[in-house]
Amino acid sequence: MIPAVTPLIVLIGAAVALVAGTATLRSLGPGYRIGRLLATARKVPVSDAIAIADGRAPRRYVAIEGRIDSDDAFEDAHQRPLVLRRTRIEVRTGARWRRVEDSVEAVPFEVNEGLEGIGVDTAALGDGLVVIPRISEGRVADLGDRVPPGFAADAPARATIDQVSSIEHATVIGWPSLGESGRRVMTAGGGRPLVLSVLEPDEAMRVLAHGERLRPRVAAVLLVVGLALAALGLAWAGAQAAGFAGTPVAFAASPSDPASPSGATPSDPGSSGPVPSGLAGDTRSSGEGPGLVGTPGLAVAGVLLVGLVAAGGTLIYVRLTGGSRRR
Repeated sequence: MIPAVTPLIVLIGAAVALVAGTATLRSLGPGYRIGRLLATARKVPVSDAIAIADGRAPRRYVAIEGRIDSDDAFEDAHQRPLVLRRTRIEVRTGARWRRVEDSVEAVPFEVNEGLEGIGVDTAALGDGLVVIPRISEGRVADLGDRVPPGFAADAPARATIDQVSSIEHATVIGWPSLGESGRRVMTAGGGRPLVLSVLEPDEAMRVLAHGERLRPRVAAVLLVVGLALAALGLAWAGAQAAGFAGTPVAFAASPSDPASPSGATPSDPGSSGPVPSGLAGDTRSSGEGPGLVGTPGLAVAGVLLVGLVAAGGTLIYVRLTGGSRRR
């Protein structure tokens, strides 16, 4: 006989699917956490962030949106006004890329909404900077003296530039607080990073996933399946505890199965002889027609619950993959 399916087995399957989905998301690196914060952080007006920084409101981790502005912007090679430029140079040694330079040029800037603005602590920006990277690939010889000695001139090299312009619209997530100079700024805190994104949500998610779509979708499917199995297992276990479902589901042996002798006839537990085949398993009372057997109400409730879980899973999928939201 095939082993019976019990609520415990269903819940174990749910746990495996949820763990696998979470592990798949975490394999994306820091981008998973940044993307989750962009999707879930509570958005507030800039005025509320200023009140938090001044201590006039409870301190909390929030997101704001506004236009970037600065009086000290500097120009790039195309005369675009920049407030921040980060340059990373890496050289490949064997199968790994080794970073040999990580420099940041930044000037004080604010995120404005109407007539109010709050600064951004650029020193706290790390992996939380979400922009479209500009990547140039070549050889070490192309970099001149920007690479320390000891690398072969023909070794592969690449330069990645992330920059923020003063004409862009940005989303900033962090802790509003007062800086050392008394300036109100958004910064990292409470174990959470400072995030600055100048991209639309769906585009930001693609950048954070390094352009990969398979793993986020696989993770979303695993999470949806895990939630659905968890709901089914809990509903089933609750029904058994309440006495609505007394036995686990099992596959009955076929007549040719050695465990079921040929010609065996079901017996009534309360009698010593076989039950007539026409009455075996008949739950009808005398004079009544066929009726519903079991707990159809529980089945309907289970279907509705699975539908709700599927809807919730779809929302999770939309958030994880960026969805189709627009500002």
